[in-house]
Amino acid sequence: MKIGVFDSGLGGLTVVKAINKYFKGADILYIADTIFAPYGNKTHEAIKNRCILISEFLIKNHNIEALIVACNTATSAAIKELRNLYPNLIVIGTEPGIKPAIELTKTLNIGVLATAATLKGEKYQLLVNQLSKQKPIKLYEQACIGLVEQIEKGEINSFKTNEMLKKWLKPMIENSVDTIVLGCTHYPIVSDNIKNIMGENINLIETGQAIANRLEYLCKIKGHCNFDPIKISILHTGNINKNMIKKIFENNKNIDEIKVRKCEI
Repeated sequence: MKIGVFDSGLGGLTVVKAINKYFKGADILYIADTIFAPYGNKTHEAIKNRCILISEFLIKNHNIEALIVACNTATSAAIKELRNLYPNLIVIGTEPGIKPAIELTKTLNIGVLATAATLKGEKYQLLVNQLSKQKPIKLYEQACIGLVEQIEKGEINSFKTNEMLKKWLKPMIENSVDTIVLGCTHYPIVSDNIKNIMGENINLIETGQAIANRLEYLCKIKGHCNFDPIKISILHTGNINKNMIKKIFENNKNIDEIKVRKCEI
């Protein structure tokens, strides 16, 4: 089965990593759209048009059977349009894990780290309004401006990155937040930093495993069952930090088999 996955940069590789762990029998073609990064500061229309362009590239050049939008911002802007355009394609988006956070929290105080575009997006607002009726939770939302860029540069343990996180997480510590939603696929890359600040008992909710489970479920319905090893190819439209790719897949025994090359979209 051929699966296309894309994000503005390295973040969506955390989703590919989860798919590699929980799913079998697929050729994954990942597009790191670094030339257009970050998506978070682009207009809704610009993001939507870019998502359509990338999807067309994956369909026409690689004949994909499933498409994963591994970006919360892009999902909010384009998922409805993509599903309308490609009704015969499995199309899976990414959304912040508010639901599992509500199920896990004991203090009822939940932190949400996301891009400004995700927090302002209609999809996120509808999700929060719908799920917050289940429990009297309080959300501490933080737009993490600049964090994606730090991760893309590989500066995950730099003084600047840690100071940014300390500033954003301070109100969450002061208000007994026990669960944090990582509302951007880049953010699991700095999960250790967040635990160092918040403490090891903090619950961190990322969406990679949920996407892998959803993919498996939809593939079974479509009759796609294959237990061969997964093959991963990474295409990038601009510059990419190859050392960060190695770090994301550092526990993958087949890291040397992952092919990385540049493409034009």
